[in-house]
Amino acid sequence: MGVVAVLWEKWVEFRRDFYKITIAAMIAPLMYLIVFSLGIQISSHGEPYLNFLIPGVVALTTMNGSFNAIAQSLNVQRLYERAFDQVMISPTPLWQFILGQVLAGSLRGLYAGGVILFLTMPIAKDLVFNGWSLLVMLLNGAVFSAIGVVVSFLAKNHADVPRSSNYFIMPMAYLCNTFFAPERIPHGFREFVEFLPLSQSSAMIRAIASGGSIQVRSLCILLGYLAVMLGISMLYIYRKKND
Repeated sequence: MGVVAVLWEKWVEFRRDFYKITIAAMIAPLMYLIVFSLGIQISSHGEPYLNFLIPGVVALTTMNGSFNAIAQSLNVQRLYERAFDQVMISPTPLWQFILGQVLAGSLRGLYAGGVILFLTMPIAKDLVFNGWSLLVMLLNGAVFSAIGVVVSFLAKNHADVPRSSNYFIMPMAYLCNTFFAPERIPHGFREFVEFLPLSQSSAMIRAIASGGSIQVRSLCILLGYLAVMLGISMLYIYRKKND
């Protein structure tokens, strides 16, 4: 019931801010598509650049939607509204609270990515998006929702969340197999970038879009990130309760 309660809270927030959320999910990705498709008329691996770009934009939109949906609001609840203290003393199991936050964030990211898929349908006729694509988007959203939970727990003030986004989320948005292939990154740093979660998600969505299959290794890496972030979240919240 704790998971359902959190999901219901996020659903109420979503309905209340539906138009704001939808417009916010559209503007930045559309700008990416317009600027890069018009400004960089190149091909990638023998295919039109737009075919390379769209899966990357879908992946990063899912990342941004999930992270932003959780990190900022949970941080405000914890530091300013003190609603987090009520969760700590409530009968709701804390793991259900964490799981509810992650699921809600991943669904928000899936919605944001779905908006981009809908908008690009007329120009992405050669690309394939199916249930596997949605699964990768959902898992990508879960990873970055869990990262958002960790960031919100570790933040000491309201400014720490945007700083964390600038330090980690924004660099991934530009480097992790979204706007250009990682082969162009120098050795050493390339291997690090390729191992990041957004690189894995972009690669899988792009492979599926090109008619390929899901990559088990990338899927396992994403599940590993999710397990680590959930573990850190659980460790923090149960230590906090026992203090």
